[in-house]
Amino acid sequence: MRHFVAAAEQLHFAHAARDVGVSRPALIASVKKLEAELGHPLFDYDASTTTLTAEGEALLITCRDALARTEASIRASAPAPGGKARASKGKGRAPAVKGERPAGKRRQSR
Repeated sequence: MRHFVAAAEQLHFAHAARDVGVSRPALIASVKKLEAELGHPLFDYDASTTTLTAEGEALLITCRDALARTEASIRASAPAPGGKARASKGKGRAPAVKGERPAGKRRQSR
């Protein structure tokens, strides 16, 4: 659905593919699959420029509404940003290096 909306808003498959983050052939295949599921073309492929058919324009309005509702529900269910900072569970000092004396211990005199 996002692929169709991007292509319908841009009316340019290469630009829409770049915006969505997929290759142009993948975007076209996605739109063709949607057209096959619906049983009618959404774009007029015979025109010199990319245009929507009447069914495509109707579906674009429906898809925009559905995507807006989906995004709103995702934002509503997301946890609030922020929270309590957690302290490190380390020992608070540099790790011991092999061959060196342990930190904080001095050599005992005799």
